[in-house]
Amino acid sequence: MTDTRTVDRKATRSPTAPPVLGGIGLFTVLLGAALPLIDFFIVNVALPTIERDLSASEAVLELVIAGYGVSYAVLLVLGGRLGDMFGRRRLFLAGMAAFGLTSLACGLAPTAWTLVAARVAQGAAAAVMLPQVLATIQSATQGPRRARAMGLYGATAGLSMVAGQILGGVLIAADIAGTEWRSVFLVNVPVVLVGLVLAARTLPETRSQHPEPVDGPGTVLLAVSLLTLLVPLTEGRAAGWPLWTWPALAAFPFAAAAFYLVERRADRQGRTPLVPPSLFALTSLRRGLAMILPFSIGFSGFMFVIAVALQQGAGLEPVTAGLALAPMAVTFFVVSLCGPRLVTRYGTRVVTVGGLVQAVGVTLIVLAAQRSWPDLGVAELLPGAAVAGAGQALQLPIVFRVILSEVPPARAGVGSGVMITAQQSALALGVATLGSLFLALIPGMGMRDALVTTLLVQLAGIALTTLLSLRLPRTIS
Repeated sequence: MTDTRTVDRKATRSPTAPPVLGGIGLFTVLLGAALPLIDFFIVNVALPTIERDLSASEAVLELVIAGYGVSYAVLLVLGGRLGDMFGRRRLFLAGMAAFGLTSLACGLAPTAWTLVAARVAQGAAAAVMLPQVLATIQSATQGPRRARAMGLYGATAGLSMVAGQILGGVLIAADIAGTEWRSVFLVNVPVVLVGLVLAARTLPETRSQHPEPVDGPGTVLLAVSLLTLLVPLTEGRAAGWPLWTWPALAAFPFAAAAFYLVERRADRQGRTPLVPPSLFALTSLRRGLAMILPFSIGFSGFMFVIAVALQQGAGLEPVTAGLALAPMAVTFFVVSLCGPRLVTRYGTRVVTVGGLVQAVGVTLIVLAAQRSWPDLGVAELLPGAAVAGAGQALQLPIVFRVILSEVPPARAGVGSGVMITAQQSALALGVATLGSLFLALIPGMGMRDALVTTLLVQLAGIALTTLLSLRLPRTIS
């Protein structure tokens, strides 16, 4: 009798029991969040050895970065929608497995163009995996646990972007079994195998209770919009601005307008657009996205520029160039752990303080470049990198929380896809804009003055993000 009642109670409760993301499960999804971001930045310090080994032109090297970033950005929202439909655990496992296979293909690539193709596929795999991370956190945590998980996600994201460059330098210098640059991709394979085992055993399955079908026209128009913007901007300078880049850029506003009109009409007709315009009625999401764009442009532009300047200008080896940013990674991690408590006490004004602190850090780096060039190394960059990392830690994790704070769990995949698409597109634009500015200034100004000028442009972007932070909601739900 007792056994029957126990079984009956379990049978009654289990369909309604909310999914719970445990500690190991959270570690696993954060591992999945780290891999794509590390791989976006890990290539920066590997480019000189790739160029030498595969006889790659500058335009092809740009594609090694841009191919990954563009396919990643284009497919992120679709990846989030598929997770809502078919289950986020299932899509996370599929995306992680594909990421491991495409990483192996990158590491074994015999030619430069094979590497480009593998990088495009790797970006697509990342777009399937990453939206499931935030959607799972949103759906399988509540209250303080969700706040802590979101804080750890932001800390992981920021730390991964800095650590990628450091890890790349270390792996290339180690030259494990004569693999040189190939190790920056092959290192993903054992990590993915561990992640798959952990995910299969610890991740709860979550999905939307009312899954929305894929919006074909919206998917195509979003892809066209992002491609017509990102491809010419990321590839144009290295390719000498060929004729095709200008019609592509001219087509972007028309494609973006068509995407908005199609999505708005679908929303009003009660259908399910890929990116529901009604989602942007959420003040926290709209204002958070407005801030994440200039922040991410400045961040990725800085990481690319500093990698080139330290290796080609200051003559540092890859490992030393990577370790020059270690203080930024350390302070980012330490300060980001304090973020949730600071937000509870002071609200989102912590983000504004973070912008001011980051500006001080970048200013210190500018002064170090002016004073010490070309002897710019770990010691000279330490104060500025450490302060800048602390300022970034007071911004990025908190803005992530702000953006998703009002998104309903049923649309967690769409909301996280929109946020990561905005961030990833901005990361690609940062390399395309600040990176291109820096490289274009070198012939006329020299490496030092080109670096200083580019950092001053980044400072203007930091001023913009600081002003935009004043418009964030004062508290986070």
